[in-house]
Amino acid sequence: MNSKTLEVFKAGSIAWQNAFNSKNAKVCADQYAEGSTMVAKPFGEFVGRKAIEAFWQSIIDQGFSDVEYSNVEWQAEDEGIYTLTAKWTMNKAFGVIHKERWQIQEDGKALLIYDEFEVMGER
Repeated sequence: MNSKTLEVFKAGSIAWQNAFNSKNAKVCADQYAEGSTMVAKPFGEFVGRKAIEAFWQSIIDQGFSDVEYSNVEWQAEDEGIYTLTAKWTMNKAFGVIHKERWQIQEDGKALLIYDEFEVMGER
């Protein structure tokens, strides 16, 4: 993966993290492509921006904040699609990202097309 392409994907990931840490569920959801799927274990599956935004708003309303990623790995899948795996922590929980699939869009930005993560415990 070339470093310029990687920067596009990293920018998308950082935009999502910044939106969450700013408590802005709409901007979180805007980092997902239309029709994308999010599997949030053990909560369920959410399809489309509206459902994803409602999920993140609920999490924010419960006082969850300060997400940080660690052990981040990027893997090339197909042309313009890369997968992120990582561990994550928040102020009240921690877990693992099994698969964030990011795809470069027509405007040159990367958006999530699939997101699968799991809450492993409380803090």
